[in-house]
Amino acid sequence: MRPTSFRHPFKLYTQLKALPSSPLKPIAPLIRNMSSQSLPPVLKKPVKLACIQLASGPDKAANLKHAASQVRQAASNGSNIIILPECFNSPYGCQFFPDYAETLSLPSSVPPTEEQSPSYHALSSMAADNKIYLIGGSIPELCPNSKKYFNTSLTFGPDGKLLGTHRKVHLFDIDIPGKITFKESDVLSPGNKVTLIDLPEYGTIAVAICYDVRFPELATIAARKGAFALIYPGAFNLTTGALHWKLLAQSRAVDNQIYVAMCSPARDMSASYNAWGHSMIVDPMAKVLVEAEETEAIIETELEGGVIAETRKNIPLSTQRRFDVYPDVSEGTVQFKEPSR
Repeated sequence: MRPTSFRHPFKLYTQLKALPSSPLKPIAPLIRNMSSQSLPPVLKKPVKLACIQLASGPDKAANLKHAASQVRQAASNGSNIIILPECFNSPYGCQFFPDYAETLSLPSSVPPTEEQSPSYHALSSMAADNKIYLIGGSIPELCPNSKKYFNTSLTFGPDGKLLGTHRKVHLFDIDIPGKITFKESDVLSPGNKVTLIDLPEYGTIAVAICYDVRFPELATIAARKGAFALIYPGAFNLTTGALHWKLLAQSRAVDNQIYVAMCSPARDMSASYNAWGHSMIVDPMAKVLVEAEETEAIIETELEGGVIAETRKNIPLSTQRRFDVYPDVSEGTVQFKEPSR
């Protein structure tokens, strides 16, 4: 038997909602965010994803040819989405960016000529020839109007058409005494947008580059906008890689309950910059599904929408967020397009 003072919670809520407005308004958003939601699957069907941990050198033409060979191998293994590493067409370093930079004419939709950007056309052909989605790592870019340099990723579809671009938003400026000092901002300028790319058969991916992974806001926005995977071409070094590469991949995965792929160049101890390697793909529960060592390798695994759904069902973060206590970073002013220059 109910006590005489019992009031049904929903009736109590409607009575409170009808009261005059007051500065205390936690109950409506609290109930909204604790309610069950029927969300569509973010990954429409299983897809095989590959990271190519590529060995590159100073010869751009040779790098492009080698990348094409490795993409062809990954595609023949059945991968539908293939990722190349950061600065896959050149050595990595501030001293190299100007010499290897290509003109992409972004954000214009007019493709560059082959002379302006041999890497653009090589990546387009790799995607079309193998009928795959290709996240083309990144390349140094020169904007002809501003004369600024960027670290830029290009994503192509199975028809060879450009689907999206990402200019590295957060530049790698660090100083760890006795270990490494690096300042990309001496040469590069930052991009200015969150990058979401629609792959019609599968869903939405988010693309960012290397140091961007340290900033959880980009990942959170992407996940809350429906991305099924966060893709990071990156070239951590022997100091930061040992400290944080795996930790950051797992953190972004578990924070957002989606897949994370980190694609590094292969380590070359004769180069001026030594990449960490250890490309990896992590699932929504932060389990490392597959990981390379330091040398050149292709790693592949299948992504399944059911894993995302099960993770979110078992640990329902999306229905437990308290936007009456803190803001939703995916709302408000979020830049999804590069400003025109």
